[in-house]
Amino acid sequence: MPLQCPIDLNVDELRQEIKDMYSSVARQPDGDFHFHRGPAYAAEFLGYDAGELASLPEKATASFAGVANPFLIDELHRGETVVDLGSGAGMDLLLAARRVGPEGRAIGVDMTDDMLASATASAETDGATRVELRKGDLLDLPLEDASVDVVISNGVLNLAHDKVKAFSEIARVLKPGGRLLLGDIIMSGELSESCRSDIELWAG
Repeated sequence: MPLQCPIDLNVDELRQEIKDMYSSVARQPDGDFHFHRGPAYAAEFLGYDAGELASLPEKATASFAGVANPFLIDELHRGETVVDLGSGAGMDLLLAARRVGPEGRAIGVDMTDDMLASATASAETDGATRVELRKGDLLDLPLEDASVDVVISNGVLNLAHDKVKAFSEIARVLKPGGRLLLGDIIMSGELSESCRSDIELWAG
């Protein structure tokens, strides 16, 4: 996956395309999209526990569009502070909140208003009092330096137009010895300039 977009790519247009795409997923998760979604997909293809997903609010799981299961990478511990980047409707966020317990904190960061609204409603339904939702961007995280134990990112960094800046932000907010649970799409070779300049491909 390219570390940076072409210099002539309209970044504002790209951001808007991403917002529009995932706003549609939040409002109509059973719509016509080219990527998989929902709890059945998460359980069958990504190894999530189907019973645990069934215990979450439907609003949180229906719009799930991740590409991996970060909870298979490493365990979360009670009392930890975890941030979910591109938290969407909140499925991974609520699972993280359950694992860190009432002594911990689970913070979701997303730039899409509809996803933030869905995640907020789901957290309230789930009784997750230690969940926080913050509007923000991967390239300028609304978090203090060295403030979190674990960063979760599930299929989101591929959308960032500047990967170096995104990873720098992750490093900034992690405490010394903190952990990154990262699942994403990668390329085995460099994409052509025409592909890298295609906003629909970036957003999709």
